[in-house]
Amino acid sequence: MSKESSRHADTTRNTYIDVGADTKEGYAISQKSRKLAREVVGNATVEDRIRQRCSIAVGDFAMADLMRFFHDPVPAALAALRAGAPIITDIRMVQIGIQKKGHTSEVICALDYGADIAKEQEITRSSAGFLALRDRLAGSIVVIGNAPSALLVLCNMIEDGIRPAVVIGTPVGFVNAAESKEVLRTIAIPSISNEGTRGGTPVAVASINECITIFIEGTKQ
Repeated sequence: MSKESSRHADTTRNTYIDVGADTKEGYAISQKSRKLAREVVGNATVEDRIRQRCSIAVGDFAMADLMRFFHDPVPAALAALRAGAPIITDIRMVQIGIQKKGHTSEVICALDYGADIAKEQEITRSSAGFLALRDRLAGSIVVIGNAPSALLVLCNMIEDGIRPAVVIGTPVGFVNAAESKEVLRTIAIPSISNEGTRGGTPVAVASINECITIFIEGTKQ
């Protein structure tokens, strides 16, 4: 039986906020894009909201059909945000793109850790960073947008008993990107991913930022 989520929630109404829009023009553009995305993608579930935002991020509604949600990742992300859990990213672009307003979670990048491990084991910096951050992964929100090697390392760590609250894994590319996401979907951990070689920073950032938006909406109710 599939573990993919399809829950309805109270955060799918047609009201709209965008905490990242700092000007009237920026908000108007964002609101118009979201209205169109609701009409094309649908707006029945919180997963639909993430599908909408990811489609907007890449400028292609085909992205909506590629998104995959397993083991109720949105409630898991909201609980982690309420707890102030760290958000751990694979690269700087993902770290920079994540909304910093409206929550207390520290946003850190794996590239700032594990340089000695990368040199010693001759592995990617992002992979080494996650190895170095092993003690901080429990209960965290992991957002990987570009490094399939890091996602595979993380999956191995989860299999060994490390338990992030939720993993957003959308690495892009032709080498292990699709495969690493397939591995993620076999693990009993809340996750957001996408099928195939597409993905990248825009999809990862859109996914976590929509979770943050839903979290902010909940705090205002």
